[in-house]
Amino acid sequence: MRFGTFLPHGWRLDLDGIPAAEQWPRIRDIAERLDDSPEWEGAWVYDHFHSAPFVEDADVHEAWSLVSALSAVTTRLRLGQMCTCMGYRKPIYLAKLAATADVISGGRVEMGIGAGWYEHEWRAYGYGFPSAGERIGMLDEGVQIMRQAWHTGTASLEGKHFQVEDARCHPLPLQPGGIPLWIAGGGEKKTLRVAAQYADYTNFDGTPEGFKHKSEVLAAHCDNVGREFTEITRSANYNVLIAETEADLAEREAWLRDKYTRLVGEEGAEAQLRSFVGMPGYGTPEQIVEKLTAMSDLGLDYAITYFPDLGEYAESLELFEKAVIPELQRA
Repeated sequence: MRFGTFLPHGWRLDLDGIPAAEQWPRIRDIAERLDDSPEWEGAWVYDHFHSAPFVEDADVHEAWSLVSALSAVTTRLRLGQMCTCMGYRKPIYLAKLAATADVISGGRVEMGIGAGWYEHEWRAYGYGFPSAGERIGMLDEGVQIMRQAWHTGTASLEGKHFQVEDARCHPLPLQPGGIPLWIAGGGEKKTLRVAAQYADYTNFDGTPEGFKHKSEVLAAHCDNVGREFTEITRSANYNVLIAETEADLAEREAWLRDKYTRLVGEEGAEAQLRSFVGMPGYGTPEQIVEKLTAMSDLGLDYAITYFPDLGEYAESLELFEKAVIPELQRA
């Protein structure tokens, strides 16, 4: 199994209490530390403008600005977003943006792309909030435009949602064949069909039951479009709360509950904790290894981790790096 991790950049309130002038240096330093650690293949950011849960005045950094900046200060790490929302930028502009970042990085950019879901920021930024079907239609057309642009340097499409005519994208990405496409989302009728057609990677439900089911749906779509299922690498995201002992784990959980309670109240805190407690990334190293080994047996090839304390401490990441990743890489 291969591993990447999300950098703290505000969307999940992980820069709370850090002055704005200190935030980029903190993000940069973590990325440079990961760049020096061969256990980690990639560093990831979220493409969002407002925090979730929403907190007024929470600092949230823009994803593609970070990808370009990180491209210039790292040398090895793959750099991605999980995931870019197709509706936030016109696809040919996004293709150009990503190609430029790929050149800056020396060919290390990953393109996570999805239909988008966060209605609050859609409306706040003046994008409206199209129906799910429209958003997935935008995803389909946008991916076609980006693939054309990266493969040929030009794109033309007279679509329902996007229209481009002889739009140029030079320089091309440095990666042969263009930037790898990670199509995120588990919509079974449309999103996974788009993934079957175009994705190099997928990213969906990381629980055993959900992952198994979504994989079966994806395989059926691959059969229908004439694509080899094994050509697609399947990934999932994991919120990690880890400690050496059960007692230490309880302390980490209490710390996280206190932090979220202060920011979003008790009810909001409990909602956030449900995405950690009992999930595959929660436990002692031995427990997490056991759960992720089971996921590997189901075909999970790439895990993207999130450490809620990484903006403040490196201990959780270091424990995971030392005691979990080597076991999964040997499996």
